[in-house]
Amino acid sequence: METKTKATTAWLNTVEYREKNFAREKLVINPAKACQPLGALLCALGVEGCLPFTHGSQGCTAYFRSTLSRHYREPIAAVSDSMTEDSAVFGGQSNLIEGLKNAYAVYNPKVIAIFTSCMAEVIGDDINAYLGNAREQEAIPQDFPVAQANTPSFKGSHITGYDTMLKGLIDCLATPRQEDKINDRLYVVPGFDTYPANLREYKRLLKMMDAPYTLLPDYSDVVDAPNLGTFELYQKATSISEMNDALNAASYLLCQTYSTPTTSKYLASKAVPFETLSMPIGVAGTDKFIESVAKFTEKDVPEEITMERGRAIDAMTDSHQYIHGKKFALFGDPDVLIGLVSFLLEMGGEPVHIVCTNSTPLFKKAMESLLASSPYGQGATLYAGKDLWHLRSLLVTEPVDMLIGDSHGKWAARDANIPLVRVGFPITDRVNLHRYPIIGYSGVINLITMIVNTFLEDVDRNSPEAYFEMMR
Repeated sequence: METKTKATTAWLNTVEYREKNFAREKLVINPAKACQPLGALLCALGVEGCLPFTHGSQGCTAYFRSTLSRHYREPIAAVSDSMTEDSAVFGGQSNLIEGLKNAYAVYNPKVIAIFTSCMAEVIGDDINAYLGNAREQEAIPQDFPVAQANTPSFKGSHITGYDTMLKGLIDCLATPRQEDKINDRLYVVPGFDTYPANLREYKRLLKMMDAPYTLLPDYSDVVDAPNLGTFELYQKATSISEMNDALNAASYLLCQTYSTPTTSKYLASKAVPFETLSMPIGVAGTDKFIESVAKFTEKDVPEEITMERGRAIDAMTDSHQYIHGKKFALFGDPDVLIGLVSFLLEMGGEPVHIVCTNSTPLFKKAMESLLASSPYGQGATLYAGKDLWHLRSLLVTEPVDMLIGDSHGKWAARDANIPLVRVGFPITDRVNLHRYPIIGYSGVINLITMIVNTFLEDVDRNSPEAYFEMMR
């Protein structure tokens, strides 16, 4: 039996098996994505006093909360109306009405954000009609705000759910745009971003540039709350007043392209000016973000930011020899991958395998254009719609020096005997990485530190004594 197992394991590492693996069409093995409601839940946490509410099974909500809690090591609040087999037959209206009544009475939210799981979507529950009936039955007051998002788990991904919920929250809470009430604020949308440090970095840079801004949504204090000895259900987030005024914004800056298409279309339909950027990872991406904010404020970039950029360039100069010419495999969400690949190309790194399970045609075109723009991107291939079992075949048949992605890549990295640098979501087997920004010029330094030190630790670990020296 042991001999047979070894033979099978060896066969899994062959080009023959890789061809069979890539030939499969109906089976997905360990996709690099989560489902829509998880993204909707995270988005809802970023609004003041908002209670996320799953119209679906209790088990689904437990999964969303558990996944986020393991990543942040924080309690994540959400409720469910606990649909069961009876609901699948007769519909979930009674569950939703009773759930709203209890949630409103027990948790005293300022707004409830309802999103759906698979069961409710498969049977076709009409949330809007059920909500109207809930008001008629006085489960909640007539004027109590309830945002809605249809988030079927069987299509799209967590970034789709985030986008749909964000649009639902603005639609629910914002008053109509009025030209005589346009405010002076720049509404900055980070997109599906699981780094509270990134959200704080946006706010720090915006304050340094003296930009009147609102970060929407802002869950940085919700998922990374200080431990002061007592638990607060609702932490500071984007205020209800700022949500009310969201359609009167002077402009929007969307800092991810592929997790905000529904929101951007909604803003366009309401005649709200907006600009969409790539996630500001790397020097070029951060430059574009700073330039866009400077254009909005009509002010010069402050010297402090120029100095930060200079320190990032200095860190790149000090460390480029450790990344230049190294081969990388990456997996994750579209916006994160665009940013990471751009950063690697700036450092002379060579992306080889890029796996994006939740790819789109627009992302594919943008990634291929980015790779074609650099001599270091010529050997790269984007594997759109592929999963982590495909990635494993790539790593063992076309070796690279490092894998970059979330914790789910650890098995493929171990099989390929290469280091994994953990970037993305979820990260469950390391601590505090979400507390270090990967965006902005500070993010450039942090990424360099993680990647280069991982390489150097690997060299030290495997060096014979004659080469175990300190002259690097």
